[in-house]
Amino acid sequence: MAGTYNDLYLDARRALKKAGVEAAQLEARELLCAASGKNRTQLIHDLPLYASEGAENRFRELLERRLRGEPVAYLIGEWEFYGLTLDVCPDVLIPRPDTETLVERGILFLRDREEARVLDLCAGSGCIGLAMADNCPDTKVILGEWQPDALRVCRQNIRRCGLTDQVQAAQVDALEPPPRLLRDFDLILCNPPYIPTLEVARLDPSVRDYEPHIALDGGEDGLKFYRAVAKKWKRALKPGGKLAFEVGFDQAPAVEYILAENGYQDIQTTLDPGMHWRVVEGSAEKGTARALGAE
Repeated sequence: MAGTYNDLYLDARRALKKAGVEAAQLEARELLCAASGKNRTQLIHDLPLYASEGAENRFRELLERRLRGEPVAYLIGEWEFYGLTLDVCPDVLIPRPDTETLVERGILFLRDREEARVLDLCAGSGCIGLAMADNCPDTKVILGEWQPDALRVCRQNIRRCGLTDQVQAAQVDALEPPPRLLRDFDLILCNPPYIPTLEVARLDPSVRDYEPHIALDGGEDGLKFYRAVAKKWKRALKPGGKLAFEVGFDQAPAVEYILAENGYQDIQTTLDPGMHWRVVEGSAEKGTARALGAE
């Protein structure tokens, strides 16, 4: 006979804790919701009930895959970011709380602006741009992503979040100059690949073995995308517009230098809640962006 939902939940929580999973309680709940087809409220209500054999089998399969290292977000096909629930799959990185600092900086920059234009460059799932649109209703957002499979996820998430009037997705190569139609942005937010190539193989297996390497590998020193975007995409900003990057835990000084080298002003660096320097931003000088952007 199948166990109750509560029995399954407790078994999973114990197994995940034993495996060293920090968020064992949350992950056990999410896996059980996915296997049973219930939302969180329904699951809590039905904890004393016996699970069907099919639901228990699905749950134990998902749990076994999680214990082998597969991320829970990929197992359930969705993840939460800045109040939004987004589709995720192995074609895109899993949105992380660290990245919410970049969104917060963007919202702060736009708080006194109306009808602003924002570009989420290297968009992945689209989490950054969608969070900006959700919190800044007058803003128009472009999700710029090069990989076709990731671009498909962006479009799914635009529809899922009900933001089709504000957000569009476009195939964009961050390493190349912006096309003519992608100009006049008040704000460019970019969370690029930033892991040095040789470090990718040393990442935690849950990242190394499951998340897309193309979204992780930032070149020999991890700074390839920062150099390209700071130099080539400055012309896509309005005079006085801002470029803001998420950076790796030890990359802030190097990215500050890259922005300064390319003529950005008012360079600032912001800590994330874990006390890592997480966001580096700078402004295009007023009155000169057009000349710099001449073809």
